[in-house]
Amino acid sequence: MPKGTETVVYSLGDGCSLADVVVGKTYSGTVQGFAAFGTFVYLNSSTKGLVHKSNMLTSHQEGDSILVRVGNIRDNGNIDLEEVVITSYQVQPVICKKRAIQLNELRGKVGRRVMVECVVAQVKQTSGPTIFTFIDATGSENGAGFVEAGKRAFPDANQGDVVRATGEVMQRGGQIQIELENLTVLRGSEADDVLAGIEQAIDTRAEPPEVPLLVDSEVLEKLRPAMRKIAKIIRRAVFTAQPILLRHHADADGICSAVSIEQAVISLINESGGDYDADYYLFKRAPSKAPFYEIEDIVRDLDYATRDNVRFGQKMPLVLLTDNGSTEEDLPAMKMAKVYGIPMIVFDHHHPDEIVDQFLEAHVNPYHVGGDYGITAGMLGTEIARLISPSVDRQIRHIAAVAGVADRSEAPERSRYLELSADRFSEDECRRIALALDYIQFYLRFNDGKELIKDILDLNGNHERHLQMVKLLEDEANAAITEQVKTCMPHVGHTVLGNGAHLFTIDVEIHAHKFTFPPPGKTCGEVHDRLCQQYAGEPVVTLGFGPDFVVLRSRGVLMNIPRMVRELRDDLPGAGVNGGGHLVVGSIKFVEGMRPEVTERLSEKIAQFSTVE
Repeated sequence: MPKGTETVVYSLGDGCSLADVVVGKTYSGTVQGFAAFGTFVYLNSSTKGLVHKSNMLTSHQEGDSILVRVGNIRDNGNIDLEEVVITSYQVQPVICKKRAIQLNELRGKVGRRVMVECVVAQVKQTSGPTIFTFIDATGSENGAGFVEAGKRAFPDANQGDVVRATGEVMQRGGQIQIELENLTVLRGSEADDVLAGIEQAIDTRAEPPEVPLLVDSEVLEKLRPAMRKIAKIIRRAVFTAQPILLRHHADADGICSAVSIEQAVISLINESGGDYDADYYLFKRAPSKAPFYEIEDIVRDLDYATRDNVRFGQKMPLVLLTDNGSTEEDLPAMKMAKVYGIPMIVFDHHHPDEIVDQFLEAHVNPYHVGGDYGITAGMLGTEIARLISPSVDRQIRHIAAVAGVADRSEAPERSRYLELSADRFSEDECRRIALALDYIQFYLRFNDGKELIKDILDLNGNHERHLQMVKLLEDEANAAITEQVKTCMPHVGHTVLGNGAHLFTIDVEIHAHKFTFPPPGKTCGEVHDRLCQQYAGEPVVTLGFGPDFVVLRSRGVLMNIPRMVRELRDDLPGAGVNGGGHLVVGSIKFVEGMRPEVTERLSEKIAQFSTVE
């Protein structure tokens, strides 16, 4: 049995292959496994040989370090090794670093061994292998490490680490992945160099393409820089495998704004590679009942996000708020999100409170550039979606028209979007789609109804089913509205205010059907529409009261509901007043015991506003 006094032992680097192994030299290795005829030893993560049992000097266990001399390299590539014992030696690294390839090159390397330098975006332990999601300058792909079923492979590599991964490229179920042989966490300047290159490339890729607006609009043109900023943040989240949670108001405009973004984000995820189901765990759309981000919403979102972070190694999500997120009522939820380091962006058309901006990465709102709520959230969402992924342009452009009709926009952009989409949908058809969305969302409640909503918006490619669904839902909604209004109208109270406005009140708690469509806000709106027809050309305000809330609708009275909320809060400190909305459409909450005082003071304030014909 050979023993020696050599002073040099070679350490084969990870980039090295069989061609770098020299017969007669001694190498450091790691015991990998055993057979009846000998012991298998890894010289690096991909090169191994066999020490015949006759050439073993000591007993070993799997994972032990061992010194071996190369006795022979056979024609078939097998390496014959023999164990040596050396009491004093120096280790000399053999550096044979291969060129790291990009992740977008893997599809052309199936069956070949590769090396990539990338960032770990997610670590997911399955009942079989450990799945690592890698990102680099070109995209994202998966690597699978296996020790034994359900056991964590490469435990030193965690989310956010810069790593060098080697292994064979395989295609499983149509998906590309690297069967990992080695995963080394890079440190110091080596990691910094790799990360800097990736960051610079992703920042460049995330820059939105130059896409012209769908319609001429001075307000939207002024908002273009802010919309590009939001689009870049979203694109960057996709390229870095950061989950995106989109919260939207549960009405037709909110749905339109969110679905436009949903289509663009999913399109970009699919273009960027990764899992076939990446769009399901990297993007989530969820409706919010209130026109602001409630504590109930953020608590639910944090619960899911923290669980996914612990269980699946996911990053904390980017939260996108649309058709909400601009007002003081959003602050408690935003403060809670900040505790967990969750970035948040908003595009909305409710009258904004500046105080929220300190909690936001970006904020698009027409009021910031002299516009108003006539530029609806759905219009903003459609334009931003086209910046995220221009490929969805033709698919979603009609959604802006639906949103404008749904929110009764009086801005000139409404007619321009309608004209743009006239080849597919008339104004009446957009109105019917909007009603169908409102109706089905009422029964979906907190569910997103993803495929149902896409059918209603004609995004699933089945136009006949779209027509049938819209007709069915529209008929059901109109029947429910007719019954509700018929029930309510005899109970409407009427007074004329000092400013000449007609003030109508209806108690929707006791004079309307509960727990059915239309809900109180829409019931008040439908009653208001009929009163406006009856008093054509005159200023009309309709208040729909419940035990602890009131919804407001106005025509011809220049109200400012957010300002009234702040004043009522100061005037009636025991009323617990909060709420808001648009300037002339909104809702106010209060404590039930103060309803008479709130009602009286609210009427007085409405009477102080100017009226127009």
